[in-house]
Amino acid sequence: MSKNRKALSILMRARMRPLSPTTFCLGSHGLLIAEFVCMNDQNRINQMQFPPIDGVGNGRVSTSQDASATFHTDFKRVQQSMHAAISMNKTEILDVALDDFSEGYYALPKENRRTLLLTLAREYDLNRKQVRDLMKQYLGLELPSSDKPVENPHVGEGSFSAFYRIERNLRESLKPMYEVLFERLNTHPGGLRFLSIMRADILSFLAEENIALLRALDSYLKEKLITWLSPANLQLHHITWDDSASLLEKIVAHEAVHPISNLLDLKRRLGMGRRCFGYLHPAIPGEPLIFIEVALMKHVAQTIQEVLWDDPPIPECEATCALFYSISSTQPGLSGINLGKFLIKRVIDLVRRDMPTISTFATLSPIPGYMQWLLSKLAPTEISDSTFSENLLTPEEESALLEATEEFTIGKNGMEVMRNLLSTSDQWINSEKLSSVLRTPLTRLCARYLLQEKKRGKALDSVGNFHLQNGAMVGRINWMADRSEKGLEQSAGIMVNYIYEVEHIEENAQSYFGVGEIRASDEVRSYLEAHQEDHQEEIKD
Repeated sequence: MSKNRKALSILMRARMRPLSPTTFCLGSHGLLIAEFVCMNDQNRINQMQFPPIDGVGNGRVSTSQDASATFHTDFKRVQQSMHAAISMNKTEILDVALDDFSEGYYALPKENRRTLLLTLAREYDLNRKQVRDLMKQYLGLELPSSDKPVENPHVGEGSFSAFYRIERNLRESLKPMYEVLFERLNTHPGGLRFLSIMRADILSFLAEENIALLRALDSYLKEKLITWLSPANLQLHHITWDDSASLLEKIVAHEAVHPISNLLDLKRRLGMGRRCFGYLHPAIPGEPLIFIEVALMKHVAQTIQEVLWDDPPIPECEATCALFYSISSTQPGLSGINLGKFLIKRVIDLVRRDMPTISTFATLSPIPGYMQWLLSKLAPTEISDSTFSENLLTPEEESALLEATEEFTIGKNGMEVMRNLLSTSDQWINSEKLSSVLRTPLTRLCARYLLQEKKRGKALDSVGNFHLQNGAMVGRINWMADRSEKGLEQSAGIMVNYIYEVEHIEENAQSYFGVGEIRASDEVRSYLEAHQEDHQEEIKD
């Protein structure tokens, strides 16, 4: 085994926990000295800033006031370097200021970062008085007459020049001062990564408290990142077993859908019949911003087991389907920036070019919000009037559930029985009888969740919304496709195939964005149509 693989093996034995760059270092050739981890930890301990001892040999530890004063001093220093990074123009001084600001920011505790970001958002916002004054000037101008043909283009040019001047000044005044900091960091070594970390902090603070200043700061930074991370600036990289151990470690650490369990698992995902592609940016070398895992198969898989662990991969020449089974982002600060849309389309184009035998492009996707939605629907309501309550079960489904659980007496009606069963998955998942009676309602309600439950006109399920806005359609609902603890907790083990029909991708995306239309196969729609017919029969009776 090469030194590169020994390094990765050590990582796997560490139970696949991602290590920070300060505690795990892999060189450009994958060299790793195992003792380095321990040595580096010791160095970190030696370098820690313990509370100072006052006087000589008196042994008195500094008070909390001393620590507070130290934090205040550090904060002011970072604040000053931030101001310098915005206001200075001399290249040599500017580079130092940007370095001082980023290094100082990293060293700040969470609460001080929050204060600094609020300071940035408030004190370096746009000058609204200037904007109002310019708007008043603009509104005070008399519009030149445009109902007469212009025989000489130079005639009336003076009338428009005032408009052009104020419009130009308005555009400039509508740019907040913190744009200068973002722009300068983007062109500074390590700056793009730093901006991603800064935005991750902003998002975490907004999750705790929705502050308008921070929301505006985040919105502006997000728009900048979208521009800087356009597909033209990204490099598509085919990740293989021969890549550096440091890059492979990123794949292990950030796999968010199906955790990589060991070295053999990783090697299988990068080997024959499998592909892994990532988007890299020159400013963050050796670290994919997002990556997607693909299985080359004869058919669209129905369970994750057959993708990850079952039979050996088929010969690639026999594959007719490219199955996307995992897509993960490595940068929390890029949340809401849809790099996955471009990645999927690039991969489809690449696979079609290199493997003409593959004609089907699909996913095997989790349904992360299904159980949360269903359990909330099954929860008892305080409103006793049946007019406002909804029975999710058909009479046949409720009778079957009550009959299958009569020996347990775990509820007085079908909804209560179902809620109690789903709250403890061990009981029903290990019983063929209970699993059988739950299959029909769970599959039907999953179809309803995927196709009908929406938020602001878009699919309620986050993964569904992602694929639908990329132009996919709902192809098939798969029972017991993921028996892992996570799969059962999220969606009762159900997974869904989204289908990317190449000739309809743009049409589907436009329909979804325009009117929220969710395209689905006849098979998926049949679950809802059968229930609607039964419901209409009940009304007639």
